[in-house]
Amino acid sequence: MAEPQDQDAPAAGKAVRKIIHVDMDAFYASVEQRDNPDLRGKPVAVGGSAARGVVAAASYEARAFGVRSAMPSVTAKRRCPDLIFVKPRFEVYRAVSQQIREVFAEHTDLIEPLSLDEAYLDVTQNKQGIPIATDIALLIRDRIRQVTGLNASAGISYNKLLAKLASDLNKPNGQAVITPARGPDFVAALPVSKFHGIGPATAAKMQRLGIVTGADLRDKPVEFLRQHFGKSGDWYFRIARGIDHRPVEPDRIRKSVGAEDTFDRDIFDFDAACQEIVPLAQKVWRACEGKGLTGRTVTLKVKYADFQQITRSRTLTAPVHGAEDLRAIAVGLMQPLFPVEKGVRLLGVTLSSLEDDGARVQQLSLSLPGF
Repeated sequence: MAEPQDQDAPAAGKAVRKIIHVDMDAFYASVEQRDNPDLRGKPVAVGGSAARGVVAAASYEARAFGVRSAMPSVTAKRRCPDLIFVKPRFEVYRAVSQQIREVFAEHTDLIEPLSLDEAYLDVTQNKQGIPIATDIALLIRDRIRQVTGLNASAGISYNKLLAKLASDLNKPNGQAVITPARGPDFVAALPVSKFHGIGPATAAKMQRLGIVTGADLRDKPVEFLRQHFGKSGDWYFRIARGIDHRPVEPDRIRKSVGAEDTFDRDIFDFDAACQEIVPLAQKVWRACEGKGLTGRTVTLKVKYADFQQITRSRTLTAPVHGAEDLRAIAVGLMQPLFPVEKGVRLLGVTLSSLEDDGARVQQLSLSLPGF
């Protein structure tokens, strides 16, 4: 097979896209602190406080104690005894997200929402004729603050990969730019675990192969990457060079929404496996909430210690109504697989047969365990 084309960052004189990645700062928690002055300056977690609860979002005060989204609530409370749990109000988050989307639309129609609180914008050609993308990002962030009272961070670059990485550089309430001249050196110095699309399991595999940084990844020939990572090898070859030709897609149709996790230790116990399904279902449902979607097909993915992989699916007559429905169906699919003779190293949950959830907004399931 031939090597991927366009192996370098944009050359001098070549037209360069201007991409902004806007990411709201601790969005759910910040909305709650905005609406309830008693929560301001305090560690706040949006989610359920019961034994099976999961943190959906954490304020920066809570993050200082190591509290993170998708963390079991009991772990979060252990790390931060003064943590305040707040029930999620997705209808409010969706309304605020729409206000933010209207701010984006003042500058461009090329908007690709990733969730309620983040989006890519292509401002190469923008409505106000502003030539400098960093100036547009400043205007957008100021306008968001005026309209919603919330802070946003932004990353600006010549592609989506680098714009997303840049938005994390000066959080919270900041922005950063990665220019074409800086892009290859920036990714060379970056740990591979920081790259979008490289999860914990893949990063660990790369480290076993001696790939720790972007520079290490760039040193590997594409044949090596294909051998060890299959079809993803071409993607890794490109991102190690700061290359990402994906356009901003305002009308992108998602076929499925999924989440998976690889465990440090293999799981043999059914109850332990059920506990791992909870944050996966939460993550999938939050992504669906952000897109205004629901679905009718639930798929469970199981990878065993010997890397054998199986899937089990169930298609419903009516759409899934919430994270608890999703969890219960996934657990039901998993139950016949136990007891297991070999340990489970990975679990995944996917929702497909997607459809617009707009007709059911008032029926959203917000009563997860402990909420």
